Amino acid sequence: MKHILTFFITVLFFSCDNEKILQLPEISNSKTTEIDDISPAYLFYDSEKDSIELNRKNLISTTNWLVNVDKRLKLKLVIPQIKFLQNKKKNAGHKKEGAKNYFTCNDTSIKNLGFIEFTGTEYIEDSSVSYLSNPENSDLVYESINLKIDKHSKLTLIQIDTNLVATKTDKNNLLKDLKKYDTKGFLIYLNFNENLNFQDYITYKSLLENINLKEAKISNKEFIFN
Repeated sequence: MKHILTFFITVLFFSCDNEKILQLPEISNSKTTEIDDISPAYLFYDSEKDSIELNRKNLISTTNWLVNVDKRLKLKLVIPQIKFLQNKKKNAGHKKEGAKNYFTCNDTSIKNLGFIEFTGTEYIEDSSVSYLSNPENSDLVYESINLKIDKHSKLTLIQIDTNLVATKTDKNNLLKDLKKYDTKGFLIYLNFNENLNFQDYITYKSLLENINLKEAKISNKEFIFN
């Protein structure tokens, strides 16, 4: 059955006569705007307690999962819940080949929903530089570009090969600066500060979806650091 999704700025959720409002993150020009055979999960933000609540009652393991995350939530609250959902689907008794996971967003360019896939994303609670320095991870590509997105969207590109070189950049110049490394097979690791909110995270994920790399590649491992 095909689900027709209409535009909304907030998700209203009714449970036990209580209304909850979930503010979706905003993007523009998303690559994915229609998904069939879906079931949703909701990660709500409690502003009074600065906490998170997961509702996953309607998830079916054989469908595409739409994960609706409140844009105000910090990554340190969101990522453990996302990893929980990923493991739940991975370990489900009934599976469907090709079923994927997406974050739901408001696409302001079309005034409708847009989606960012995270099916193959592996979240690691560490920095990539620290992770790569561990001999147990020596099978990973040695030559790498490590994008560090810190609080207040301070961006640093850290090149690791024969030398370690750190270069400052910003959101407006990020894609141009990354393209400079597209002359060889660098692996690009994304690092996000755990105190970034989900809107910031989605903003950069959406931006990087539009980069056209020929030699370099963005890793499916994402790092959440403190």
